[in-house]
Amino acid sequence: MQYRRFGKTNLHLSVFSLGTMRYLTDSENVQQTIEKALSLGINHLETARGYGDSEAYLGKAIKAGLSVPRNQIYITTKIPPTPDADTMRRYIDESLNRLNLDYLDCLGIHGLNTWQHLEWVQAKNGCMQAVEEAINDGRVRHIGFSTHGSLDVILAAINTDFFEFVNLHYYYFFQHNAPAIQLATEKDMGVFIISPADKGGKLYTPPQTLKELCYPFTPLNLNYRFLLSDNRINILSIGPAKPEELVISPELFDHPNELTKAEIDIFEKLENQQNDVLLTDKCSQCYDCLPCPENIHIPEVLRLRNLALAYDMKDYGEYRYGMFENAGHWFPGMKANRCTECGDCLPKCPENLDIPTLLKDTHERLQGKAGRRLWG
Repeated sequence: MQYRRFGKTNLHLSVFSLGTMRYLTDSENVQQTIEKALSLGINHLETARGYGDSEAYLGKAIKAGLSVPRNQIYITTKIPPTPDADTMRRYIDESLNRLNLDYLDCLGIHGLNTWQHLEWVQAKNGCMQAVEEAINDGRVRHIGFSTHGSLDVILAAINTDFFEFVNLHYYYFFQHNAPAIQLATEKDMGVFIISPADKGGKLYTPPQTLKELCYPFTPLNLNYRFLLSDNRINILSIGPAKPEELVISPELFDHPNELTKAEIDIFEKLENQQNDVLLTDKCSQCYDCLPCPENIHIPEVLRLRNLALAYDMKDYGEYRYGMFENAGHWFPGMKANRCTECGDCLPKCPENLDIPTLLKDTHERLQGKAGRRLWG
C-alpha cells in the first residue's frame, strides 16, 4: 500500500479508501470486508449518513473490535448541508452515536451540489456554525466537502476556504473537473476521487472492445494508474460489496507519480480510437453549449455517446443516462428527448456539431432502463 499526505489535514492516508456504501448485507460481511481492507494496508474508512445503514454497520464493527487500533484508523462520515445549525448539530450527534465514536477524523459536507447548498454553508447561522463547534470541542478534527455539482459550484466552494479536502469526480473518461483539482492543490486541500471503478466507467465489467484497446493492462488498473500518477490526487475510493471484490494489484504502486511509456502509449491509442470512430461527431466537452433552454446537460449526454460509440461502453452509458430525471441535484439535467430543436446551442458550438441530431441519436442508443441513486 502507498500512503499520501491528505493536504492540509496532514493525515497520511492510504491511497485507497474503503467506501462503505455497497457492503451492507449483514454484520459478518461488513466485518470481513473491513478486516480485508485493513490487512491490505487501507487505513481510511469512509461512510455517510445517506448510505442506508452504513454508519450503524460500521459502528457495530468498531464496537466489536477491529484488528487495528482506533488511533491508526481514520474514519470519515459525510452529512448533507443543512440550512440551519441546529439540524447539523443533531446530525453530527446521531452519526457519532451510530458509529460508536467519540470523534470523527474527517467530516464531509455531503453533496454540496447547488448554489443553494453553498448559500447554506456560507450563511452566518448556517450548518457550518455547528461544524465549527464540533471542531472546537474535538468531536470533528477535519472538515471537507463532497460534490456532484457543476464545476463553477465546486470552484466557488473551494474558494470559501472553509474546507481542508474535497471529494469529487475525475477520471480518465471524465476530466472536466481538472481545474478544481488544480485549485484544491494550490490551497493545499486533500483531493479524494469518488468511485473511479464505477462512476469512472463501470470498469470492473468492461466491454471487450475496451479490454482489447487497454491490453496488456486492464481498463480499471489503467484508470487507477492515470489517477495515481498525478501527485495532486491523494485518495481513490474503492467500494467492494464483499471481501472477495477487494483486490488491489501491487503493480499499481511500481511507478508512483509518473506514467510509464507503455501506459502513455495506451492512452494515445484510446484517444486515436475516439477520433477515428467519431470523426466530426466528437464532442470535445468544452461546455460552451450550456445552458440549454430545456435543461438538457448536453456535454454529459454527448460524453456518454462518445464512450458508447468509441469503446462500446453502452452498459455504462445506459447506467448513467438513466440517472437523468431520476436523481435530483445528484445528477441534474433532462433526458435528450426533451430537445425541441430550438437551435440555441448550435451557434455556441466551436465544432459546429449538429447537436439536436446527436441528442436524438444518444437517446435512442442509451434510453434503456431508468436509473436511480443507490441511496438517497
